[in-house]
Amino acid sequence: MDNVDGTEHYNFKSNPDLPTLQVIIIDTNPVAWELLKQSSGLGFPDALSQILIFANAHLAFSLSNRAAVIANHLDGAHFLSPAPPGSDLTDPDEANLTPEQQKIVSQQKASQYRVFRILEDEVRASYRRLIKSTTVEDLEKNPNGSALSGALGLALTYINRVCFGGTGGRSGGAEEKVKINSAGGKVDDTGRMMHAKILIVSVTPDPAPQYISVMNGVFAAQRLKVPIDVCKLRESTVFLQQAADATGGVYMEPEHPKGLLQYLMMGFLPDQLARESIILPTKVDVDFRAACFCHKKVLDIGFVCSICLSIFCQPPEGAVCSTCGTKLDVSSLENIGKPVVAPPKKKKKKKVTDSLSESGVASAAQSPAPEG
Repeated sequence: MDNVDGTEHYNFKSNPDLPTLQVIIIDTNPVAWELLKQSSGLGFPDALSQILIFANAHLAFSLSNRAAVIANHLDGAHFLSPAPPGSDLTDPDEANLTPEQQKIVSQQKASQYRVFRILEDEVRASYRRLIKSTTVEDLEKNPNGSALSGALGLALTYINRVCFGGTGGRSGGAEEKVKINSAGGKVDDTGRMMHAKILIVSVTPDPAPQYISVMNGVFAAQRLKVPIDVCKLRESTVFLQQAADATGGVYMEPEHPKGLLQYLMMGFLPDQLARESIILPTKVDVDFRAACFCHKKVLDIGFVCSICLSIFCQPPEGAVCSTCGTKLDVSSLENIGKPVVAPPKKKKKKKVTDSLSESGVASAAQSPAPEG
């Protein structure tokens, strides 16, 4: 009957309004933050406070929204929130306060929304433990250290577990769908229980040796339809521009880093449903350069293996691809870079045949002579 009277035409199928998981990846390299503070006046304590306000704003949109914070540190990636079970969340500075000051602090915490307080306590306590474990030798050994690929991998695995139930976006059999629906929450066609988005707050240069692993993470996020937003506070980046462009995220380089909170609220707060109806800031001139597989250098021009598409800054040793082991034909590469001089074009000579010449003479003889 619906096909007859056209009722089916008005039965629009819209995706369910799912909650959103916001994963924030923060650079915690002390050297990079100190350089940023000298140039713009924004230090890590102020930046962390503004990032926590942004996370609280995300949680305030819905009671079902969730947030996670991951530290991109010198030696690897570490979860700041949710903290591991049994972690000590007490602030050691509170032990040095007077009883009156401790009473004021406890009253402030009691009046704070519990979800906000737990997130803040977990992030600050985990960051204190992380900084205490960092030595001066670690900073001197690797001043531009970054574990971007590890942090991105942690974020994607956490999203897979929370949003998809560990299925990787693949809908299983009927038993799996029943198990997901039995929780009482909404699910979309792919079995997704929550939307997810990743925000990367970066102050370190591109980790060129991690190019392959970073791009693999970007492709995984693209498959899961998880946008990667990037807030680059110091130095331009190539890899993260490509990550935001490939996943449909937002890439921003704030002109005034001290107003970080305003940039976060303006560009990164809307979820997937809201982003369909608003105009987000975009970067038009995306740098699509890649890094070579041999020396991890960002290239303008390189050599590509015709089999596995590996990129090299120069022909590999022995003309053998180091990735797939294919023997490459490099004979045509000898003339690359040499000036090419185009030979001059030869003019075609017109050949006059005897028959044409005779017909021309005959026609001239038969034509009447001009009058005087």
